[in-house]
Amino acid sequence: MRSEKVFDKVLWIVGALLTLLLLASCRPASDDAALPSIFEQQSVETLTPGMRPDKFKIALVMKTLTNPFFVEMEKGARRAQDEFDVDLVVKTGAQETSIEQQIAIVEEMIAAHVDAIVIAPGSSTELIPVLKKAQDAGVVVINIDNRLDKTLSEKMGLVGVPFVSVDNEQGAYLSAKCIADRITEPADVAILEGIREAKNAQDRKAGAERAFAENPYITLVASETAHWKIDEGYTVMRRMLEQHPSIRGVFAANDMMGLGAIAYLEESGRTDVMVAAYDALEEALEAVRAGKMLCTIDQQPAEQGYLGVRAAVQALNGASLPGEILLEVRLIHRNNVP
Repeated sequence: MRSEKVFDKVLWIVGALLTLLLLASCRPASDDAALPSIFEQQSVETLTPGMRPDKFKIALVMKTLTNPFFVEMEKGARRAQDEFDVDLVVKTGAQETSIEQQIAIVEEMIAAHVDAIVIAPGSSTELIPVLKKAQDAGVVVINIDNRLDKTLSEKMGLVGVPFVSVDNEQGAYLSAKCIADRITEPADVAILEGIREAKNAQDRKAGAERAFAENPYITLVASETAHWKIDEGYTVMRRMLEQHPSIRGVFAANDMMGLGAIAYLEESGRTDVMVAAYDALEEALEAVRAGKMLCTIDQQPAEQGYLGVRAAVQALNGASLPGEILLEVRLIHRNNVP
């Protein structure tokens, strides 16, 4: 009799357990919210291709944040992040000349299985092989600010990469023309170039040369790189004036170099040298207001960052994009400085 009661109790317990298991298997999916999903258990960096969270993961790779231009570019990209609800990862090199570091960052983003890379490359040529590797891995590549070399890109098979920026040659032409229009007798001028391997630096030099060549009174006596840096702008300006004290105007291919040149001119007491630059940084706008800089060019860095991320989202959603998306340049001078 006792054994029968024990047996009945065991049967009851087993039946209860089976009932609970059956109820658990029939619960709606929303009841499992407390259970960690695969994406909560595994970081994005270790996911295998195809195992992705709902949001696109987009990397913005810039040259540096030591230049306020790229700080503004990030602000625009963050605006796009909020608008399009993407996961934005921002990476930069230590300096604008840190090309190897940029290459390593792209390698890191490939390994992290990002969906897209929006890049302002420090070099128009050296980043092409690693970006081709990214594209081969299924990563969408968007080029902003500094154009990748078209011939080398095609040779290496990096194709279908939209470019978001401005017409750098035209912008530099307008800036250097501020100097050229004020010269009415024979005078020497100079150019502070950016990184010579960068297409935007090449275009800005060409634009300045075009503006200076239109004035028969002007002789271009010096053109040297200061690698986009304020300290090198100071040093190269000093060397140029030591070699060519007759210089009366200098076009700097970015504001940082222009501000470095102005610092040396003030230190040496030279008030007879006109400076025109490019980027419309706040420090440059202050120099324009104070009459220390003739003009600068606003190339809308925040909009470049915004449009770069937007283009990445559009491409990831299957949209067909144009080969280039160009913003207008804005000449800023004393009469219209904000």
